[in-house]
Amino acid sequence: MKLLLVILCISASCTASAQINLLQKVKENSQKLISVQSGLSENDIKEGLTKALSNGAEYAVQKASAINGFNDNAIIRIPFPQEAQKIETVLMKMGFEEQIESFETNMNSAAELASKEALSILSDAIKNMNVSDAFSILKGEDNAATKYLRNETNTFLYESFKPIVIKSMQQFEVAQKWNRLVTKYNSIPLTQKINPDLEDYITNKAIDGLFVLIAEQEKEIRTNPYARTSEILQKVFE
Repeated sequence: MKLLLVILCISASCTASAQINLLQKVKENSQKLISVQSGLSENDIKEGLTKALSNGAEYAVQKASAINGFNDNAIIRIPFPQEAQKIETVLMKMGFEEQIESFETNMNSAAELASKEALSILSDAIKNMNVSDAFSILKGEDNAATKYLRNETNTFLYESFKPIVIKSMQQFEVAQKWNRLVTKYNSIPLTQKINPDLEDYITNKAIDGLFVLIAEQEKEIRTNPYARTSEILQKVFE
C-alpha cells in the first residue's frame, strides 16, 4: 500500500512538472510566433513600450498640471481624506461647507502644481524600468505597461515626488487649512481624535492621478493608429 502511494505521488509530481514545462513551451512558442509574424524583436517591443510610457508621462503631466487639471477632472480629483470622513460630515452640518470646499480646492491645486515637476521623475522611472517580459506586456490589457511601470517604480516615485508635493502644499497653505478643520473637529466633546498623514495622502493620490492619465494615453496608443506618433510606436502597436 505504501509503495502504491509513493508511486502515485511520483506520478502526480511528474505530471505536474510536465504540465508546467508544457505551459512554458507554449508561452515561449507564442512569443516566437509574435516575433516572426510581426517582425518584432524583444528589443523592439521594449523600445515601443518605453516610448508609449514616455508619451503617456508627457500627456499626464500636461493634463494634470494645467489650471484645474485635478480640480475639474472628476476621475482624478482628490477628495476629502476617506479616513477623516467623520470630520467632513460633522463640520458640514455645523456650517463649515465653505472651509471644506476651500481645503479640497487647495489640496487639488497643490497636486496640480507638484505635477509640473513630475515629468523628470516619471522619465527617470521609465528609463530605469527593467522590462522582464515585454511580450506579455505588449499582448496584455490596455493599461498593462502602465501597471507594470507602477509596480516596478512605486517606491522610487513616492520618495521622489513627496518633497515636491510638500512644497506645493506649503504654497497653497493646505496644512494650515487642514489643521483648522481638524482642530475644530477635535474640540467637539466626545469625538474621537482624528489626524491622518495629509502629506502621504496627497502624494499617493497625486501619483494615482498621474497614472490614470498615463493609462489613458497608453490605451489611446494601443487603439488609435493616429496616436502612434513615431516609427517605433507604429511598428510595435500596429
